[in-house]
Amino acid sequence: MNIGETALKVFIVIALTSVVVKIGKAALHNIFKIRSKAPLQLSERREKTLLRLLENVLTYVVYFISLVTILSLMSIDVKGLLAGAGIIGLAVGFGAQSLVKDIISGFFIIFEDQFSVGDYVGIGNFLGTVEQIGLRTTKILSWTGEVHIIPNGHITEVTNYSMHNSVGVVDIHIPYEEDIKKAEAVIQEMLIPYAEEYEEITKAPELLGVNELGTSYITLRVVVETLPMSHWSIARKLRKSIKMALDENGIKAPYPKLVMYSRNGEKQMEEEKEFQRGV
Repeated sequence: MNIGETALKVFIVIALTSVVVKIGKAALHNIFKIRSKAPLQLSERREKTLLRLLENVLTYVVYFISLVTILSLMSIDVKGLLAGAGIIGLAVGFGAQSLVKDIISGFFIIFEDQFSVGDYVGIGNFLGTVEQIGLRTTKILSWTGEVHIIPNGHITEVTNYSMHNSVGVVDIHIPYEEDIKKAEAVIQEMLIPYAEEYEEITKAPELLGVNELGTSYITLRVVVETLPMSHWSIARKLRKSIKMALDENGIKAPYPKLVMYSRNGEKQMEEEKEFQRGV
């Protein structure tokens, strides 16, 4: 076989490789478009992750087949190379078991949809937003700015806070001296239009009632269902609104009380004062 004919065949193989990769990627995009119209849909983040992963796998497989074909056309002993590569790969595999474990764990994380990029998760002692999911490592960004890089093989337990709606909990302390029924009525009236003010709220806030009997106050509990990870901001706004509503109706906040008695058990003096911070 002359050099010109070999070069032509190699060129044809390279051209076919490029065409197959483009057609394969287009087919994957079409499959995911059709899949998005199905009754059971994947999350957008997971679809992007899976699509990117499958495109990379397709590219590597086609390029590998193309490389083997080109070597065969150039009269190079491919079987010998593959056998040698297999022996080397086996040796490397024994010395890189943790790397193999990380890669396998990365595949399961992606295909089982344990978490996706943008999810707020807890992994071990780390809590934050998933910045990147790779086949070997996962990057977690904490709210204070640190980026934690965790090998996938070390991820044994995951808490995903972004898969379902969140629930905000607000506790309101009411002094025993105040009218509890009046306080409940004020809070209930304030909660009625509250869900319409914020689009993050998926269900109207609900006053559950008395949650605790403290030493100098009664605790009323309000819960509100929000979109994933929106409960913190909504709870802060809800506390402010409840405080303003209670102030407008003359319902005061509780404060510590000090009661003094004489040694013989008779009441000597009773006074109430508000403790300053640090006293």
